[in-house]
Formats: sequence, C-alpha cells, structure tokens
Amino acid sequence: MSVRRLADENVQPAAFAFSDENAAWAEATIRKYPEGRQQSAVIPLLMRAQDQEGWVTRAAIEKVADMLAMPLIRVLEVATFYTQFQLKPVGTNAHIQVCGTTPCMLRGAGDLINVCKKKINAKAHETNGDGTMSWEEVECLGACANAPMVMIFKDVYEDLTPERMEEIIDAFEAGRGSEIKPGPQIDRWLSAPEGGFTALTEEGEGALESDDTDATDEGAGSEEAISGAKGDRPPAVDQKPDDADDLTLMAGVGPKISGLLNDIGIYKFEQIAAWTPGECAWVNDSLKLGGRIERDEWVRQAGVLAKGGIEEYEKVFGRTAR
Repeated sequence: MSVRRLADENVQPAAFAFSDENAAWAEATIRKYPEGRQQSAVIPLLMRAQDQEGWVTRAAIEKVADMLAMPLIRVLEVATFYTQFQLKPVGTNAHIQVCGTTPCMLRGAGDLINVCKKKINAKAHETNGDGTMSWEEVECLGACANAPMVMIFKDVYEDLTPERMEEIIDAFEAGRGSEIKPGPQIDRWLSAPEGGFTALTEEGEGALESDDTDATDEGAGSEEAISGAKGDRPPAVDQKPDDADDLTLMAGVGPKISGLLNDIGIYKFEQIAAWTPGECAWVNDSLKLGGRIERDEWVRQAGVLAKGGIEEYEKVFGRTAR
C-alpha cells in the first residue's frame, strides 16, 4: 500500500474558501443528510474543493473539517485514503489518468504511459515545466471494451494509440482541450464493434428497428396517451412541411419513432432542439419512449444537425449520422 501525504508546506496556500456558488452548493449538500449525520458529506465537499482548486489543499481539509464539525484527523484520513483526491498540485490544463488495469495494459496502456513520461514528466504526479500538465496511472476506469483509455477531468478518451495520445496532450497543453471529443478516438459507436455493426443490420430486424423497441406499447401516440401525458406539449405544426428533416439521422430514432413524432407535428430538427425539460417529459410519456430522449441526447443531436447538418454532426459526435 502506498503512503499518501499532503504536499509540502511551501506549495500549500495560506487559506481556502469556497466560491459563493460552491458554498451554497456545500450547504445544500450538508442539509441532505439527517441531523447528526452531516459528516457523511465529507467526500462530496472534498471533491467540490478539488474541482474548484484542482487539488485538495491542507487549508481545504481544515475548512471541510470546520464546516462538518469533524476532528481534523478524520478528514485527513478520508483525503489520504481515497486516491481520487489529488494531494499536491496537478496540471492546470489537464491531469491525465491512464488506466493500467489488465485489459488496458494488454491493449497498449504501457505505450500511453511512455508518451506521458516523454511529453509531460518522467515521474507520475509531477507537472511539466510550465505546470500545465501532469499524469498518473490508475486502476480500472470502466471502459475495458474500448481499451486503452485515459480520463481527463471527468471525460474519458478511449481506443487510444500513442500517436493519438500525443495529439491529445498537445491540444490540452495549448489550451485547446475542448476541441478533443471525449469517447472513442476511432470510428466506433460507443462500445459497438470496430468498423460498425456486424449483426442485426437489416431493415425490420436490425439496428434501425431496434431503436424503436421502447415505443411499441399499444396506444403510444394515441389521443388517450397524449391527453394523459405528463409535462408540456411542445410546439407542433399542422402538416408536414416541404423541407421536413429526416429524423432517423438521429441516434435512437428509427422509422417507427420518426412516424410517431410526425403524428404529433414534429418534423424538424430545430423543433426538437428547442424542447424544454417539460416538453421532453411530455414526449417521453405520450410516446412511451422510456427515457430515450435523455439517454440518446436527442436535444443535443437535433441542435447540431439543425445548425451544421451531417458534417457538423460527425465532427461533434465522431460518428456517422444514420
């Protein structure tokens, strides 16, 4: 077991305070716990302090202990036990966590670590010369089917090669990390087979129809279902416009669901892109979609397609619009 200690005093700030927004969040989080159990908020408060500062400082630990009326040693025990807490300064632009568990190691995690050593620092948990980048090896990050992979902040980057790892490091070091799309870095839909689907690909029994399986309940889209739906009915058009969009270009929308959307006056990507949470709830309920709208990010998909079409969609999502 490794020994985890706080950073040297010469890098520790003199004080810590949550921002106004984070302070309000912290107080609300503490109130979630029953009276006498508020100390259970120690992990979320430490994590929010790390999100704000980039790492967990001694002053932050002392602040959390004071807010929760906990002995300082108890908060120190938590902060030093859980390896998700960074106890020394990390890269200001990115701290890269390289998964080194068996599936990733077998698929080339060692090569990714070598790239980090070459481009950032030979030692883990040490920043580069500018203090903008750092890295470490961690245990399983849960994307074994897309090994090897890394996590940067709260996003994961999968199916990596050493060359792609170098490109990602260069982008984050230059302050352009937002330009790198999370997820698979190859032509792969989430954890589907490389190169596309290999089974159930025919119309009527394949991927297109499988996207409609949640909408097969009898009565979906009927007047009874619509009248009893929860939420707010989204704006609709009375008849199909001449420039109606092909809604099946969106992941999660097959011919059957597209038809149901048309039945309630939804024909354009821009209509879906403008849906509010209440309107999403209404469509989910009336068409019996089982949460598909949120799960497949219909609003985001529709917004990209409405704005930039298929080309922009492929840039944003890294996959071909269907």
